[in-house]
Amino acid sequence: MKIRKALNNNAAVVSDEKGQEKIVMGKGICFKKGAGDEISKEQVEKIFELSGAEANHKFQTLIQDVPMEHMALGEEIIAEAKTRLGNKMNDMVYISLIDHVHTSIVRFLEGITVKNILQWDIRKFYKEEYQIGLWALELIEEKCSVKLPEDEAGFIALHLANAQMDEEKMHNMYEITRIMQEILNIVRYYFHVAFDEDDVYYYRFITHLKFFAKRLAERKLYEEDDNDDLWAVIKEKYPDTFRCVEKISQFIEKKYNYRLLKDEQLYLTIHIERVIHKTGK
Repeated sequence: MKIRKALNNNAAVVSDEKGQEKIVMGKGICFKKGAGDEISKEQVEKIFELSGAEANHKFQTLIQDVPMEHMALGEEIIAEAKTRLGNKMNDMVYISLIDHVHTSIVRFLEGITVKNILQWDIRKFYKEEYQIGLWALELIEEKCSVKLPEDEAGFIALHLANAQMDEEKMHNMYEITRIMQEILNIVRYYFHVAFDEDDVYYYRFITHLKFFAKRLAERKLYEEDDNDDLWAVIKEKYPDTFRCVEKISQFIEKKYNYRLLKDEQLYLTIHIERVIHKTGK
């Protein structure tokens, strides 16, 4: 395999014997190597072949931020999901789910856990995906010695469900899109930032907004969880971003008569802080 682009010491974009582009991973496969050099098949531990150009670009960006162990872990979960569900999944699941697994482990090791306010609905409406989520938690504990809370099984299930979703058949898609755009505009004007829509961090933010807008469009209300301590920590840590979220909350309540829960404010603050920080506001 010939290297087209070295992503880091452990990953590269390569051309196979037929000239097809693939992404390969293996410990030290790109050490002291660059474009045009050869990688032997024996060195390769994982091969990724994403069909869409957008997914391919975002995946290459993700690889540079996520350790190889977490990449392999996410890929194993996706492979298991494909076997059990028997459905074709959008290649974007390689970005959304692997990123989620990685950030969940990092957050947990930092002492931060996030409640899943959709847990009951996910367990009820996405039963197979939820079971895969539970299996994934066991795998994560086995491979990383990290015992994530069961809330994470719900988050994993949601990513799997989203990967199977036919966007054109989603209910209330027009309203969902409008809500997402309204929130994006508030963030854009508040921080005076132009988003890079090809950026992987922007995609993560959009994924979160999609789920939030879908709940709002379908008027699904949830009871408040006792998450005051974490909410207070995030509010203090990211005061400027939280003020932006307060503006979003006021707008949503006035236009849609929907009061954002503290959990929803928390998630929005975390995601907005990430996208603004990563794009260099």
